[in-house]
Amino acid sequence: MSEEKKGRYTEAQAKAAKKYLKESVEDIRIRVPKGQKDIIKAAAESVGESLNTYVRNAIDQRMEQDCKK
Repeated sequence: MSEEKKGRYTEAQAKAAKKYLKESVEDIRIRVPKGQKDIIKAAAESVGESLNTYVRNAIDQRMEQDCKK
């Protein structure tokens, strides 16, 4: 198997993905107490969501709730 096929993406695909992410999304870093990440991840998995989607949905729900007040 060639070196290029060993990786998950070709170099061109990786470059395109990096460009897309740079232009389309922003990162937010949060810190939680030790062990809390696993608890949140398990909660996300229990509803069929990724950790990222679960946290984003929680933030969206909170902002919607706060804006109604």
